[in-house]
Amino acid sequence: MVRQGDADVRSDGFVLTTRRHYVIFNPASGRGHGGRRIETYQRLLRDSLDDVTFAATTRPGEERDLAEHAVADGYDVVVAVGGDGTWSNVADRLVASTREDVALGILPSGTGNDFGRNFGHDPKDPAEAVRVLTEGNTRAVDVGRVDSASAPEHEPDRMEPRHFLNLIGFGFDVAVIDAAASARFLRGELLYKVTALRQLFRFPGVGVDVTAEGGAKRESTQLMLTVSNGRFFGGGFPIAPTATVCDGKLHACLIGDAPPWTRLKLFNLAERGRHTTSARVEMLEDVGFRLRFLEPPRFEVDGELRRAAEATVAVRILPGALQVVAPPE
Repeated sequence: MVRQGDADVRSDGFVLTTRRHYVIFNPASGRGHGGRRIETYQRLLRDSLDDVTFAATTRPGEERDLAEHAVADGYDVVVAVGGDGTWSNVADRLVASTREDVALGILPSGTGNDFGRNFGHDPKDPAEAVRVLTEGNTRAVDVGRVDSASAPEHEPDRMEPRHFLNLIGFGFDVAVIDAAASARFLRGELLYKVTALRQLFRFPGVGVDVTAEGGAKRESTQLMLTVSNGRFFGGGFPIAPTATVCDGKLHACLIGDAPPWTRLKLFNLAERGRHTTSARVEMLEDVGFRLRFLEPPRFEVDGELRRAAEATVAVRILPGALQVVAPPE
């Protein structure tokens, strides 16, 4: 056994970190795909870690409670196994705890896995994701925060501020998530693309006033408004092509409303990150935004649908607020 930092390296190359890991599985992630990955991940983690505890959710949002339990019990790394929603719920509780000595580990098993794309995670390669976790390299990443109170639709009485890892979205984005919930036999990138194409011809647009912290103002009807910390959304669309999760900024993408066939052109451009070349699209970068709607909006936070308590939603960036286990830059 060879010692490397806070880890031991076995003769066969496996690294056994001395950190205490609490692993939260979401069997419902990826439309049930997460449940089928549990056995594989447990085997890989037991082979690679010398102190690991497993837990699994039994209801929507329970990963938040499990994460709080792990933080209170002094675990060094809280690992979320799922997709963007699972990772986001756990991250929200880690940031809220104010513990600076706890890190988030992410293992992909969800629908979009967009936050993981910022670190090169391949959802089809669980062994590689576990290897990254085992190596234990951590990076300080930015976290977004919705300061305005909102509640998840499955818990309408739980009004609260909310941290997010990847993105919040309004308008067309929400319509697509609604449609995807009733779609059958589809998963991952294909699920988003098919349901999005259908909504291109149905969604009426949304009126919103956008005010950036630096003073920029926009008032118009949008097909979609996203405010991103990371680069990707919707299963790999580079909606904020210049964003990184450590640049200290939020990236607002305003896609102006348009006739159906123009929407289709914008959709095709967005798939390649070229939507920003259109005159109907504007990118704003700032440390915070105030978004004012005609009524309290429904919106998504890393894939989770929420409803705001008021018609104005305030969002800002928290630079370097979370340690994430990830490959070196």
